[in-house]
Amino acid sequence: MEYAPSPRTAPTRSRERVSYDRAAVHAVLDEAVVCHVGFVVDGRPVVLPQLHARVDETLYLHGSTGARALLAARDGGLDVCVTVTLVDGLVLARSAFHHSVNYRSVVVHGTAEVVTDPAEQTAALDALVHAVVPGRTAGTRAPDRRELAATTVLRLPLAEVSLKARSGPPNDDAEDLDGPHWAGVLPLSTVPGPPVPAPDLAAGIETPAHVTDWTR
Repeated sequence: MEYAPSPRTAPTRSRERVSYDRAAVHAVLDEAVVCHVGFVVDGRPVVLPQLHARVDETLYLHGSTGARALLAARDGGLDVCVTVTLVDGLVLARSAFHHSVNYRSVVVHGTAEVVTDPAEQTAALDALVHAVVPGRTAGTRAPDRRELAATTVLRLPLAEVSLKARSGPPNDDAEDLDGPHWAGVLPLSTVPGPPVPAPDLAAGIETPAHVTDWTR
């Protein structure tokens, strides 16, 4: 199944790189740790990095109750543009002009609304923790009433969505192919380092498997 294109998700160039495939969009959103949320507040554009979680066809965001964006969202919702980009490799061409990046990028347009139902808010916050480290929800203390009151959760439906991606080698000009410069792709991936325990961690607490086995 695919998302329906809209004027905001239809490409103006490199049309061959655009997809509306739901499974491919979900895979990128689920793999990414951070998204960037763009919106306008007081007539000025703002872009902020945030954690996110996808639950079926809904993207959840969260932040402090006093944040400008979340205050604005309480008055009929907040028009946002959410982007997620995964960099898979550096494309090194023979010419400077044809250098590029292999990537997968999802853009979501829509109106983010404040979640007011306590059960949905709790489920969304659990999903946000799980999205960062699967299994972590069971390894933490649940938020208390004070923490829940200080947190606003936004719900953004996945409706206006597109995926754009590049893969493969450099696209050098024919006249440069016999040149003296190396060309190719330098693959990139997210690899965790060894876990570093908190300096005040109580004695005898071992690092759980959901931390040592984390991968993306």
